[in-house]
Formats: sequence, structure tokens, C-alpha cells
Amino acid sequence: MPTDAELVELESRRQQLREQYLQPVPERPATNGRGIHHAALICSNVEQTIQFYQGLLGFPLVELVENRDYQGSSHFFFDLGNQTLLGFFDFPGLGLQPGVESIGSVQHIAISVPRDKWEKLRERLDTEGVTYAGPDLGIEESMYFKDPDGIQIELLSDPLMYFGGAQLDE
Repeated sequence: MPTDAELVELESRRQQLREQYLQPVPERPATNGRGIHHAALICSNVEQTIQFYQGLLGFPLVELVENRDYQGSSHFFFDLGNQTLLGFFDFPGLGLQPGVESIGSVQHIAISVPRDKWEKLRERLDTEGVTYAGPDLGIEESMYFKDPDGIQIELLSDPLMYFGGAQLDE
């Protein structure tokens, strides 16, 4: 953990970066992107991953094919809504090890879910004994938990482009 002096210095640097790079919405150029098509993650077991994301969380499986880049590997996708996909590969025979939180890795995937469905998913996680953090820490809009391979998922009841009490595109 940073010291108090380091925290002050870090906040000062964040403020400098905000002033230098963060533009008000009316002055902000339009993005070149249309959104994330899909994030591609690696799983250890295709069926276990389908049972978790489709069976537990309710994100429909929409495609399951052989990976075009690695014979024998599967590439499959779940519908996260808003024309966004969460993709997975398995790489049988490569002997891959579980991931660790490190520079350049995924810290978590935040998935926006309407509040009524968020509440139902919370009940489902409770029923299934899935441990999560967030609401119990005073973060009422978020639930953080791990999938079977240790990928941290955040179910967020905030709408898209909303963060820290503000709509970021208004």
C-alpha cells in the first residue's frame, strides 16, 4: 500500500492527467470504435464454462466452433447484450497454467445488467453458494466473483457509460 505522501502525489498526478487529456463532452471527438466486439479469454473446460456463463448467469451461448488458429481448440461466444460477445478458447494439449493478476492481464470484466435482473442473479448466486463481494462492502451496484477458471467478473447494475455517479457521454 502506498504511504499517505505517495497517495497525495498519485492524486496530484491523476489531476494533472485529467487536466491534460480529459475533454468536456461537447469538445470530445467522436470515437473511431463501435464498441467491443468480443473479449477473448481462455478456459480449462468448455462445458464447465458454458454451464457457468449460460446456465448460472443467463448469457446465451451463440456460437461454438473449432478455433481457426489452433486445431482441436474450441472458440465459443456468449451474448452479453447490446451486440457484445464474451468469447472463450480452450487450448487442449498446451498444458496452460492458471492465470495470475499481473501487469497486462485482465483484472476483471464488468458486465452491465439491469437492476431487476441483477437482483435475480444475486439470489441465484446465493442459492448456488457463489461467494461474491461488493454490496457487503458498500458498493451497492456491484458484485465481484470468479468464474471456474478464476476470471473475476463484476455484475454491475449501472447502465453503460455510467461511472462514479455520472453519465460519461452527456
